[in-house]
Amino acid sequence: MTFGRSGAASVVLNVGGARYSLSRELLKDFPLRRVSRLHGCRSERDVLEVCDDYDRERNEYFFDRHSEAFGFILLYVRGHGKLRFAPRMCELSFYNEMIYWGLEGAHLEYCCQRRLDDRMSDTYTFYSADEPGLLGRDEARPGGAEAAPSRRWLERMRRTFEEPTSSLAAQILASVSVVFVIVSMVVLCASTLPDWRAAAADNRSLDDRSRYSAVPGREPSGIIEAICIGWFTAECIVRFIISKNKCEFVKRPLNIIDLLAITPYYISVLMTVFTGENSQLQRAGVTLRVLRMMRIFWVIKLARHFIGLQTLGLTLKRCYREMVMLLVFICVAMAIFSALSQLLEHGLDLETSNKDFASIPAACWWVIISMTTVGYGDMYPITVPGRILGGVCVVSGIVLLALPITFIYHSFVQCYHELKFRSVRCSRSLSAEFLN
Repeated sequence: MTFGRSGAASVVLNVGGARYSLSRELLKDFPLRRVSRLHGCRSERDVLEVCDDYDRERNEYFFDRHSEAFGFILLYVRGHGKLRFAPRMCELSFYNEMIYWGLEGAHLEYCCQRRLDDRMSDTYTFYSADEPGLLGRDEARPGGAEAAPSRRWLERMRRTFEEPTSSLAAQILASVSVVFVIVSMVVLCASTLPDWRAAAADNRSLDDRSRYSAVPGREPSGIIEAICIGWFTAECIVRFIISKNKCEFVKRPLNIIDLLAITPYYISVLMTVFTGENSQLQRAGVTLRVLRMMRIFWVIKLARHFIGLQTLGLTLKRCYREMVMLLVFICVAMAIFSALSQLLEHGLDLETSNKDFASIPAACWWVIISMTTVGYGDMYPITVPGRILGGVCVVSGIVLLALPITFIYHSFVQCYHELKFRSVRCSRSLSAEFLN
């Protein structure tokens, strides 16, 4: 702890009048994210960004929050019980306290999660950890009034690029970005058509063709591609410049996808300029085609502007444990059924053996399409024991796939309501902007 009274072996948390004493060693690795942030505070200004008030003499940190809710949360993080709603307290209010201290709805017991889902479904309400009014608090601090205009301008720019419904300019910017994504996808799909390539080849001579291949972008499709890439690059650079934390910006999944969508174009241009795409450099030509096909990542940029794709990504992020569990179920079933099917179809009777099941890896393909009930029919068992095993494999696949789906569905509903509330809150800000 770099801030606080020297020599003190513990700190005191005052939550709504209730005092809790924590040692410095425990504070460093405390499960609650907001409390553990106190360990890295180096000045009183940093402390006041985490808590509401601080008493240097008593080494006491004050949080103006619900004391009973914090008592339930503290018992849970210390391992003395399971996290359930506090009696006589609104589910949404308790959920708001959880988010403030750094917990999520997944930490609740299943029965309480269902209560929270039902309540959120009725009210379409979500309490975000990024509480409004933070800018006003900064202005109230010493020295905050001078920096308020620049902060307000940067915050408005960030909201314009990050929240498509925050203002009229954000909606226009989002619409233009969506148009560029759609145009780039249409050009990418059309460029793979044989008639498109034949028409492009007929419209230029052999000399022009070599010149075009040396400098991509002179063809109509190349010009459109260059314009789209220019827009995406400018948008990514501006968002990087106005971001609060540059390291956090680079780590975000959507920003990584932007880099994956933009970088291959510049690599392909450099490779084409320096090597060309001729018969002597077939490997370079294949590499260029692979890089150009990576433009398909552009379609994921739509996740910035559509709640459905955002909900899918957030659900996969929160349910990675359930997804890993689902993959483990499938792998275990594949190992068992593929070995049995190879034995029944190929290993028992070599004279009437099924050549499709000549090895266990080959049988794994049949197992996976049977468990997912796809059933292409390209390979199938011909013996009676093999068909019985196939039926058991299909039924087992339905059961194994259905077990983790409940948890994933629950998280999907929760993520949808969270993102829905953020969108509604930004829409209210847009309405207020029109009124003003």
